[in-house]
Amino acid sequence: MNAFSGFVIKEFKQIYRDRRTLLVLFGMPVIMVLLFGFAIRNEVSSARIAVLDHSKDEVTRSIIQQIAASGSFELAGYVTSYDEIEPLFRKGAIKEVVVFEANFERNLTRDGTANIQIITDATDPNLANLLQAYTSRIIQDYTTSLNQEEQIQQKAGIRPAVRMMYNPELRSVNLFVPGLIAVILMLISTLMTSISITREKEMGNMEILLVSPLKPYHIIIGKVLPYLVLSVVNVISILILADLVFGVPFEGSYILFFLQAMLFIVTALSLGVFISTVANNQQTAMMISLAGLLLPTVLLSGFIFPVASMPEVLQWISHVIPAKWFLIIVRDIMLKGSGLAFLWEETLILMGITLFFIGLSLKKFNVRLQ
Repeated sequence: MNAFSGFVIKEFKQIYRDRRTLLVLFGMPVIMVLLFGFAIRNEVSSARIAVLDHSKDEVTRSIIQQIAASGSFELAGYVTSYDEIEPLFRKGAIKEVVVFEANFERNLTRDGTANIQIITDATDPNLANLLQAYTSRIIQDYTTSLNQEEQIQQKAGIRPAVRMMYNPELRSVNLFVPGLIAVILMLISTLMTSISITREKEMGNMEILLVSPLKPYHIIIGKVLPYLVLSVVNVISILILADLVFGVPFEGSYILFFLQAMLFIVTALSLGVFISTVANNQQTAMMISLAGLLLPTVLLSGFIFPVASMPEVLQWISHVIPAKWFLIIVRDIMLKGSGLAFLWEETLILMGITLFFIGLSLKKFNVRLQ
């Protein structure tokens, strides 16, 4: 019994001495609770929408005010023609457009019916369904209140027609399969790279490499190159499965897609190298990768839940997550057929993040070797 007690106390002391492991063990549950508690949202708030008002009368202005005041929407502006709608969707500037027909108020009072068209970006089918449902409910509530007014002689009816762009069948697989590319690349490139380099230190092989003619950047390239090739193979495999098995469309340029994928892979590899410099063992590297990268990639990148519905603090945190920008790029290329003209901003941000982590990883790795 004394031997057993001594063994248990020794294990506790070993965990206590490894402060990084202790920090991860206590920090990971807190991070998970906070992320899941604040990031998982079924409701929608502050979704950016635009209005195409052919009538510009008192009734349309009243409906627009009620939609903007609901809290679920943020009125981003007005458009003057249908030709302006698709460029705004491609840029990701809006998620929905509400279109009022000409002579809306006159048709409503004279004929008792008027038409509204709800055009939604359905690359995220769950969000598109919610936006359409919220908008239709506001219109229905306005119609009910209008029919209760004494001056209305006949029952008024407003008929919303729904149009879902880029994913008219609202297939959820069109949302998740492109998102899985980012998750798998982050898992393979970051997690496996960090564990691979940490394993060399843990087994004592790093000292052998240090006395060899290899320079530090040779060691880094040699360790990450296999995972770079493996990641590219995985991207090709996912695209083949997406097309042949799930029927996910690919509307854009394959060359642009693979260039963006290579950029994201390099980012993930540099993150893996950085984690390996701060982790003493493989277990710590794995926990840091899972808690610090994989969970934010799944929860805060827009992979499952819309970022716009999260608290503002988490929205700011999501800006530094590379997967968020890569997901926008992947979905826009595959589902919308967008080119670099619409994706240059996300590309520059991803390049900036990539260069930052490459420099930081190389610096930390050199310091660690010295």
